[in-house]
Amino acid sequence: MAKTILTVNGIRHELDLSPWVSLLDALRDRLLLTGTKKGCDHGQCGACTIICDDKRILSCLSLAVAKNGSEITTIEGLGDDDNLHPLQQAFIDHDAFQCGYCTPGQICSAVGMLKENRATTRDEVSELMSGNLCRCGANKGIIDAIMQVKDGGHYE
Repeated sequence: MAKTILTVNGIRHELDLSPWVSLLDALRDRLLLTGTKKGCDHGQCGACTIICDDKRILSCLSLAVAKNGSEITTIEGLGDDDNLHPLQQAFIDHDAFQCGYCTPGQICSAVGMLKENRATTRDEVSELMSGNLCRCGANKGIIDAIMQVKDGGHYE
C-alpha cells in the first residue's frame, strides 16, 4: 500500500492505495465520487475524463499513486444544483446529451479544452473533443453548448 494524497474538488484526501489502483477506481470506489463514469476502461471512450492539475486526463489510464499531490476536479466539483458551471447549463440549454452516461466526461473535457484556449472554430472544437463525443448522436448539441460558452467567455 502506498500513502497517496489527492486534493479532489478542493478537499484533501489521504488514501492508502495499492500501486495498481487507477485514479478512476480511487475516485469512484474510495472517495465515492461516482459522477466520473467507467466506460471502456481502456482510454477509448472518454467517459472517465477529469481535470488533473488543470489538464484533462483519462482517469482510467492513470494510476492514482502517480497523481500523488495532484489537484483534481471531477464533475461534482464544477458546480452544484444552485450554481451550475456555465458548461453544465449550456449542455442543458442545447440538449447536449442523449443517454447522459458520458456527459460528465464530456463536460470535464470541454472545461479543460477551453482552458487550453486552442479552439477558435467549431471544427477545432470538434477535433479537440473527438475523444469525448457522444456515440449516441448528441454531437451537434455538445458542440453548440461548447461554442455558446466559448463565444460568451463564460468559463472558469
